[in-house]
Amino acid sequence: MKALLLVLMVTPAFAAGEFFDDFSQTNLAALRDSGWVLREGTGHPGLPGASFKASQLALDGGLLKLKISTDGTPANTTLAQLCAPRKFLIGTTTARVRFRDTAGSRDPVIQSFFLAGPLKHDYDPDFSEVDFEYLPHGGWGEPETRLYGVSWHTVRIDPWESFNQASILQGSFDGWQLLTVQVEATRTRHYVNGRLIGEHTGRNVPSKPMAISFNHWLSDGSKPGAPRDYEFEVDWVLHEAGKTLSHTAMQARAMQLRKQGVARRDTVPDAGLTSECNL
Repeated sequence: MKALLLVLMVTPAFAAGEFFDDFSQTNLAALRDSGWVLREGTGHPGLPGASFKASQLALDGGLLKLKISTDGTPANTTLAQLCAPRKFLIGTTTARVRFRDTAGSRDPVIQSFFLAGPLKHDYDPDFSEVDFEYLPHGGWGEPETRLYGVSWHTVRIDPWESFNQASILQGSFDGWQLLTVQVEATRTRHYVNGRLIGEHTGRNVPSKPMAISFNHWLSDGSKPGAPRDYEFEVDWVLHEAGKTLSHTAMQARAMQLRKQGVARRDTVPDAGLTSECNL
């Protein structure tokens, strides 16, 4: 009995709880009131000199819309980002998103769903991030359309040097996608519509609480020209803390909550951390 009690005392305790949002809020003020941070200002990531504005976010019939507006110049480029509280680590997170390709465009837009904590300084050993990033028009030095699943160790922003594990799927993902990331104590797994695209281990596994985030941004490589807009949408997001669940189980739970008339639920304990919403 004493041995059993000792094991129970030293076994790490991971937070339990559930976070769900189907973005049925009536306006951006209601979105803020429900705990989301709507990014304003400049900074990484994105075209240097571009700005993040809350006005680039919109709610439309239960969908969250994230828009980029640009004429190819930094001064006239506005981006969108939304972040939840920073309190998510071990567990499974799924979002249903609609990626969008734009025929003929070569603007290097990035449509992303991720969890991240702050980078306190270059090569911060406590930096934690897992993400999906979709490049419908290519970018980052390559022309191909592709989707990334990445788990991060650390990074230096300027000059850029990153340490991570990345899994890549080539080709178009235009349309609705179910993105799932499982974070365990020793590994992460990224799934797209139930297909495992990567398992990452070692120092790339997150170690600190993160914020659930959605981001629509533009990297270097656009050509100045006529104003243009890009958009992608989020239907819902669900996090089950302390559990490793399949995409099927996550989708079924989201549909169950909707059927029960639950538009938002948050029973994940607060970690007492600020969601900077700046990565």
